[in-house]
Amino acid sequence: MSHDLHESLRDNVRILGDSLGRTIADDLGPGFVDRIETIRSFAKRGRQGEEGSQRALIEYLRKLPDRDLLPVTRAFNQFLNLANIAEQHYRARFRRVEDYKPGSQPVLSELLERARGEGHSPRKLVETLSGMRVELVLTAHPTEVIRRTLIQKYDAIDDCLTAIESSGDYPERGARAQGRLEELISQAWHTDEIRHERPTPVDEAKWGFAVIENSLWQAVPDFHRDLDNLLLETAGERLPLDAAPIRFASWMGGDRDGNPNVTAKVTREVLLLGRWMAADLYLRDLEQLKAELSMWKANSALKAEVGDVAEPYRELIKRLLARVEATRDWAKAELDGGSYKGGPIIETRDQLYAPLLACYRSLCDVGLDTIANGVLLDTLRRVAVFGVTLTKLDLRQEASRHAQVMEELTHGLGLGHYRDWDEAQRQEFLLTELASRRPLIPRRWECSAESREVIDTFRVIASEHREALGTYIISMAGEPSDVLAVALLMKEVGGTVTLPIAPLFETLDDLDHAGEVIDHLLALPGYRALAGDSQEVMIGYSDSAKDAGQLAAAWAQYRAQETLVAVCDRHGVDLTLFHGRGGTVGRGGGPAHAAILSQPPGSVNGSLRVTEQGEMIRFKFGQPEIALRSMEIYACAVLEASLLPPPAPRPEWREEMDRLAEVAHGAYVGVVREDPDFVPYFRSVTPEGALGRLPLGSRPTKRRQDGGVETLRAIPWIFAWTQIRLMLPAWLGSGEAFSQRLEEEGGLEVLREMRDQWPFFGTYLDMLEMLLAKADVGIAAYYEHRLVDEPALKALGERLRTRFGRLHEALLEVLDQQELLEKTPLIRQAIEVRNPYIDPLHGLQAELLQRNRDADGAISADLSRALMVTMAGIAAGLRNTG
Repeated sequence: MSHDLHESLRDNVRILGDSLGRTIADDLGPGFVDRIETIRSFAKRGRQGEEGSQRALIEYLRKLPDRDLLPVTRAFNQFLNLANIAEQHYRARFRRVEDYKPGSQPVLSELLERARGEGHSPRKLVETLSGMRVELVLTAHPTEVIRRTLIQKYDAIDDCLTAIESSGDYPERGARAQGRLEELISQAWHTDEIRHERPTPVDEAKWGFAVIENSLWQAVPDFHRDLDNLLLETAGERLPLDAAPIRFASWMGGDRDGNPNVTAKVTREVLLLGRWMAADLYLRDLEQLKAELSMWKANSALKAEVGDVAEPYRELIKRLLARVEATRDWAKAELDGGSYKGGPIIETRDQLYAPLLACYRSLCDVGLDTIANGVLLDTLRRVAVFGVTLTKLDLRQEASRHAQVMEELTHGLGLGHYRDWDEAQRQEFLLTELASRRPLIPRRWECSAESREVIDTFRVIASEHREALGTYIISMAGEPSDVLAVALLMKEVGGTVTLPIAPLFETLDDLDHAGEVIDHLLALPGYRALAGDSQEVMIGYSDSAKDAGQLAAAWAQYRAQETLVAVCDRHGVDLTLFHGRGGTVGRGGGPAHAAILSQPPGSVNGSLRVTEQGEMIRFKFGQPEIALRSMEIYACAVLEASLLPPPAPRPEWREEMDRLAEVAHGAYVGVVREDPDFVPYFRSVTPEGALGRLPLGSRPTKRRQDGGVETLRAIPWIFAWTQIRLMLPAWLGSGEAFSQRLEEEGGLEVLREMRDQWPFFGTYLDMLEMLLAKADVGIAAYYEHRLVDEPALKALGERLRTRFGRLHEALLEVLDQQELLEKTPLIRQAIEVRNPYIDPLHGLQAELLQRNRDADGAISADLSRALMVTMAGIAAGLRNTG
């Protein structure tokens, strides 16, 4: 990494920090800024190892009067958000900045060159890219802590940095940009960073559509244009017009798993919003095309279509404009509950695509290729990717909800009790009904409100065009009957629309039996007739890691994918794996390129679905330049995994992983499930109890309001441990596994061999290294000191920190390093820059948690808000938090 690039990042951090300081001084006076600087100085000197500085920091924070706690937390939170803007800007500006480790993220041109060197013809490269189906599924899990109104200000701040950097010969431009920057930072400071109400599922969907409008709408045609130019250079041909290697789907408004706020009515509203927003965006494109396509030369097909007019392209675009405008009016009327009385609307992608294609072909036929391949081609690319709905909406529901419908049906019809039947009986019943021509559900069936909601969801499916919907995902799936029940409900209520049904395997036991379940399912002629020759399966990262610990879960996910590839291959079925990854390591997160290339050979065969969750949507797709790079990384990784797959692991490596996973799983379960002090410790030392009050997402933090850790969702489980910097879910158990192996003869050699030669294991170690670098057992110990009284709980905390230390030593030995992140200086620098701003937030959070407990949850509104701001600030500082 060159010195200049680091200087650029540092300069922007300084510009933003100085501006924030001036804003705070204007609002609260220079004395308050001095107080902030004193706190930061204590934190910085403490990080440099100066004796007594950390203690001085804590004492200073504890003496702050109540009135200062909120503005102090806000100041540090704002700085961390500004540091993120500077880093994001830096990554967008310098394309070769590694998110991961040097050389790990090639650009497409280098990869195409390498693929040709490995014997793949130019035609093969075009075919593979044309047929590639990478679907990025935007989800609204509650880890995005920043309000949308602030995100818009932060995007504008980024634009100011660009203007300042490019103002070299025009100092007046730089001065204007600096003035605008000061204004925006002042706006951000005077805006409440914490929502007062939880967003609704519809709010979340609007936020997802805003990402498309503000970023992806521009990035998608840019990505295709770059790909086109590259293929013209490399293979002498363009990407086919209708090719869409990367598409977008969404769970926002469709994910009802444990979220009572997502109803059939909400799903219908979100689908209509997508139609309205798509029409609105296409109207802008069509207005530009109408203005620009003033040519008179046209082929006979276009002339036959529009008649003898002077400007045939404008005539066709005008007609299309009228239909798209009518579509927007129709969607608006539906959303408002009124009736639509206008003209014909656009209902399918082809109705929008065909007239534009006619214009394109005509321009090419009359020799106007340059014009055809301009703005018109960009619009064609958008239609290919976004269709008329912007995203395909997936639907997700728990298996138990479908089983409840079947229980009520069988009992009500006098057929017995579905819940008491074994798996064979359930399958026999479901397959018989799937084959039957008579309806199963009575017309006026009286059922529970829960079952009525499930039925109403399938009615929404029946009322929609197939291309508006994605996949129906069944969470907590464990048996073939879970899939057959959904197939039957779709047949009974879903009309002619049949969606792919993806069972989600997410516990250790379910992952171990995934291949068996799919094998059984595909062997059933009644199911195979419905599914055809394709099957989608979702692999859950979050709940499997929470259930079994990160190491055992990662190995179970790998083995499950291998088995599923073999099973589908044997049945002659195309498998699409859907990876339910979160932003953080404990939920399968990490750089996309490394994650994809560490999958089993054959599991990424030109197709991939993967969730993009919470705050990671903003970090990867929030701005056009960043979104463009993110799409290139995905395309690179899937192309490489498809054409140049990683080697299969050696049998002896598999045995090693079996042993490591077994030891890690035993150690993890021994603490999380079997130690009676663990749950009380977790509840005492983390802000888990207060987290439920932070209005992050529309979904409750727990599946049930009673019970222990097992009832807690994976997201708040990870989020709570991240807040105190112990990061426990992502490493607990790994230390015992590695330490034990290193004590045995040949252990170090085989672990290093696996690290160097097996992408799965190398990536796992890289993720662990990054995670340990972000963790801080000293901070976790302070939370314990402040918040935990019982000696037994303190003893458990001491044991956990000892385990962490053991893993730290073992990992450095395997990596052959003196310190963490030796080979990734950018990540290390980003952590070091942020620590003096995060440390005071930890100190303040522990203090506020204790005051809140002392007051039995009745602290003042300002202190309660300050507590929420500490959570938001720590999350912003550590980035991939949930």
